[in-house]
Amino acid sequence: MTDAERQSGFMPGERAGLPHAPGGPLSGLTFAAKDLYDLSGQPTTYGNPDWARTHPAAVATAPAILALAEAGARFVGKTKTVELAFGLTGENVWYGTPLNPAAPDRFPGGSSCGSASVVARGEADIALGSDTGGSVRIPASYCGIYGIRPSWGAVNLTGARGLAPSYDTAGWFAARASVLRLAGDALLPPGGEGPLGPVLRVQEAWMNAQPAIAAALNAGVGAVERVLGSSLQFSLVPEGLETLYEHFRAVQSEEAWATLGAWVTETAPAFGPGVGERFTAARGMAPEKAAAGRAFRQGFRARLSGLLGGGAVLVYPTSPLVAPKLDASAEEQLWAREVTIGVTAIAGMGGLCEVTIPAGTVDDAPVGLSLVAAPGRDRALLALAEQVAERLGLPV
Repeated sequence: MTDAERQSGFMPGERAGLPHAPGGPLSGLTFAAKDLYDLSGQPTTYGNPDWARTHPAAVATAPAILALAEAGARFVGKTKTVELAFGLTGENVWYGTPLNPAAPDRFPGGSSCGSASVVARGEADIALGSDTGGSVRIPASYCGIYGIRPSWGAVNLTGARGLAPSYDTAGWFAARASVLRLAGDALLPPGGEGPLGPVLRVQEAWMNAQPAIAAALNAGVGAVERVLGSSLQFSLVPEGLETLYEHFRAVQSEEAWATLGAWVTETAPAFGPGVGERFTAARGMAPEKAAAGRAFRQGFRARLSGLLGGGAVLVYPTSPLVAPKLDASAEEQLWAREVTIGVTAIAGMGGLCEVTIPAGTVDDAPVGLSLVAAPGRDRALLALAEQVAERLGLPV
């Protein structure tokens, strides 16, 4: 494999095509899809050669891919993913870690690393990813593009490989806010429009972010306020983001082992750094910890329902950090994972929709600002993101 192939966001080898409608709202646009979505007649590698070796080629194309093609977008290829979508940096030792075009000395973010990379490089207008613990939002922030984690259950995941089903969502990237919204028109169910507000600044997330990142996103918050009015600061997670992370991790681990443990046990696959360790931890997750996590999630969702049901929007840094350097140690990567998922777990635990906007830079690396709304308000949130981007002078 050449260096260019290793740094590409696309899977190596010949790219398969797909018929698309000659007209439609996405006519003239291109799209790619993370290689955990099935494409008829093609292998779905799920980022791991042993998975590809032990599974036949797909016999049907995932509905999410078909929805974009039927709306007129032209398919340009499958993109790389972290192995079994179980990682946040974007590293893949088998197929190559995609380039982060906005910060080439840093990771692109994962697990939807390839999809973020090809959009940031201008090689696709839209790219499908998936998001369980931040796998669209974090690479979007790291690569300086738009990304959405839709409401849990809003987008059809038939024909997509799972990790932790009660958290798994689809998701997609775009370099322009209007294109992100247009893709949502093709993928989301009807409804979800309507007024939003007020704006709520989540105290724990802002305090968790590095000071330079919080400062860099002040202009973004100002743009949100120019659309929806002055923001209010409040405490959403008085238990602490560390507690939220631990409850999220416990449930995710239990589900990841229930979903993939039989294959891991039977196949004994080779894994890249960190992935095998996460599955070992998942196998050993104590049932009582997972049960406590599910109980906490139920209460957390009730809390969010009362807070966001009227249209309120949460605003906070998508990631508390810029993308880690490619030479970051395993310990540094683990720390980044823990402090990041403490924030991304807000939407994950709540089943919320979240859009990240490329609203700033720190140390010449992008940082994203997240807008978060109640389940089902995806279309309204995408429209808001477009308005905010316009006020920030970003690509619309």
